[in-house]
Amino acid sequence: MTEMVPNSTIKTVAVKEKSTGPWLDAWRSFRKNKVALVGAGIVLFFVFLAIFGPLLAPQGINEQSIKDHRLLPPSSEFWFGTDDFGRDIFSRIIHGARISLGVGFFSVIGSVIVGSILGIIAGYYGKWVDMIISRVFDIMLAFPSILLAIAVVSVLGPSLRNALIAIAIINVPNFGRLIRSKVLSIKEEEYITSAKAIGMKDMRILFSHILPNSMAPVIVAGSLAIASAIIEAAALGFLGLGAQAPAPEWGKMLADARVVLRNAPWAMIFPGLAIMLTVLGFNLMGDGLRDALDPRMKN
Repeated sequence: MTEMVPNSTIKTVAVKEKSTGPWLDAWRSFRKNKVALVGAGIVLFFVFLAIFGPLLAPQGINEQSIKDHRLLPPSSEFWFGTDDFGRDIFSRIIHGARISLGVGFFSVIGSVIVGSILGIIAGYYGKWVDMIISRVFDIMLAFPSILLAIAVVSVLGPSLRNALIAIAIINVPNFGRLIRSKVLSIKEEEYITSAKAIGMKDMRILFSHILPNSMAPVIVAGSLAIASAIIEAAALGFLGLGAQAPAPEWGKMLADARVVLRNAPWAMIFPGLAIMLTVLGFNLMGDGLRDALDPRMKN
């Protein structure tokens, strides 16, 4: 005869089902990608430098000492050496992270906003609206991106703000065509047809149904576009069309170091490494996001 156990002493085991969803599944897939995590770590490191740069930099970015500190090699006092004006390269690179990442982030955000609006309108309404917007995209893509950026900055004038605007403009067609292709497929889905049948307005359909379902490829393309934007900003700065002296922008630092390359190679090596590592981080993270968000990349 079995002994009855009081209900108060019975232990219940709750089995929790694992939460599922497209974004949670993507996050789990991203976490399994070690290379993507390395890229995300690099990006977070430079974001940390950009946010807390003024607190971390040991020297002022424009403190000059041509007589005593000009072109000093890396040492315990100046970790990355000094430039032609006796300024601490390490401190300038830390401050330059804010400029380069800022240009990358904000130019891509502007490109995504404008490109998404134009792409949604072109894909959803079609006909002559699609034809006009698509032809504008084709014309812009016919020019090499850096040449188009140079042309825009030449018209607006050389400055960091105008370089940001130019980089945003040249990336608009990429996001516009990407969103347009997604909208062309999504607008034929049954839930879109049902929304139209019940009298839902176009604006609500666009921003409540079509846009949220089109964001996955935009996130991937955006992370990769930030890397390209950083390179383009450095190229404009190198040509003297981006950030102006004495701003510690990495491309401008490379340009300034050309005249002392033989005597002080560290003045060019360290800004170049900063650009390379930042771009590498965004590329690795972007590849990981693509693998996590693209169903075709999953087994």
